[in-house]
Amino acid sequence: MPNPLFDALFAPLAGRETPFLILPDGRTISGAAFLGHCARVAGALTEAGLKPGDRMAVQVEKSPEALALYGGAVMAGVVFLPLNTAYTADEVAYFLADAGAALLLCDGSKAAALAPIAARCGSQLMVLNADGSGSFAEAMASATPAAQPADRSADDLAALLYTSGTTGRSKGAMLSQANLLSNAEVLRDLWRFSDRDVLLHALPIFHTHGLFVATNTLLLAGGAMIFLPKLDVDALIAWLPKATSLMGVPTFYTRLLDDPRFTRDLVSHFRLFISGSAPLLAETHEAFEARTGHRILERYGMTETNMNTSNPYDGERRAGTVGFPLPGVALKVTDPETGAPLPQGEIGILEVRGPNVFMGYWQMPEKTAAELRADGFFITGDLGRIDAEGYVTIVGRQRI
Repeated sequence: MPNPLFDALFAPLAGRETPFLILPDGRTISGAAFLGHCARVAGALTEAGLKPGDRMAVQVEKSPEALALYGGAVMAGVVFLPLNTAYTADEVAYFLADAGAALLLCDGSKAAALAPIAARCGSQLMVLNADGSGSFAEAMASATPAAQPADRSADDLAALLYTSGTTGRSKGAMLSQANLLSNAEVLRDLWRFSDRDVLLHALPIFHTHGLFVATNTLLLAGGAMIFLPKLDVDALIAWLPKATSLMGVPTFYTRLLDDPRFTRDLVSHFRLFISGSAPLLAETHEAFEARTGHRILERYGMTETNMNTSNPYDGERRAGTVGFPLPGVALKVTDPETGAPLPQGEIGILEVRGPNVFMGYWQMPEKTAAELRADGFFITGDLGRIDAEGYVTIVGRQRI
């Protein structure tokens, strides 16, 4: 049965005995073993009564088991809804009710506070702790592993990610299998990821950057990940010699630069440093290159679209810019009032169109119609400009 996202990302792990995940204590999980975890997750979801298209909300700490929840959801055709681990019980209540989640997986420390909320929302509640224990782990152990992925199409909903809600209540961005897979394919090729890559992964896995940009790209490339629970400079420095690439936010790079142990020799073997999720200061670019000889590659994306632009792998990685539109992505700058395209160099609203652009907002047809044009262009709300050489610069956010 076809399941494009599973077939491309997870099925190739079958029979792979080389490490897919390298853990902080030095233990490794092979590709085949991780696929086995995903199959047990899918089996447990099915035995819990979840069907393809049902939503599963996840608020658990980062761990290999937590990552397998994503793979298992894809395998079972269940829509994956990751939640920030810092969200309060009241915030989780909104997401559960809005998404109509059939299941909430949480850390055991939050189960008492979330149990009445889950009951009120009609959601099952199960526990998965960072050490791999909990009621869901027990369900996985007793479940029959899924033998085949659920039948899904490229246009089926794969994930539901809620925006920050800075301009009103949070909106659920609907991401299809094709949205996620197309972006991973482009990034693998553009950033030259292969089965020889080892990504140092210290990002959270409840948002696009750590979950989809990092994980999907490495899965598709057949590479491995050093899977750290969070940003810890001592851990980064200890593991950098064993990695070939790092995806981080600007704080990763400023913290590394503040540490005298971070030297040119430490990363002389490195292939690629990537930064996103917030602007990287030009001074950081310059200091990093002076210290290491590496030029950080900065890119631009958002919840609704995954990645939209990137500085080039070959060619000038220009400080203060987010590079060029990705292959297959159209980008234009428009007048905030009229929507008309603006001349080159002028500042306006960035609009993007491509296979990466989401399906719309969950149960918000009016919001979808207001921000997703009939011709497929998404009005990002970000202010930017495009220079004479085609580099895109983000200058701020539209005020509403």
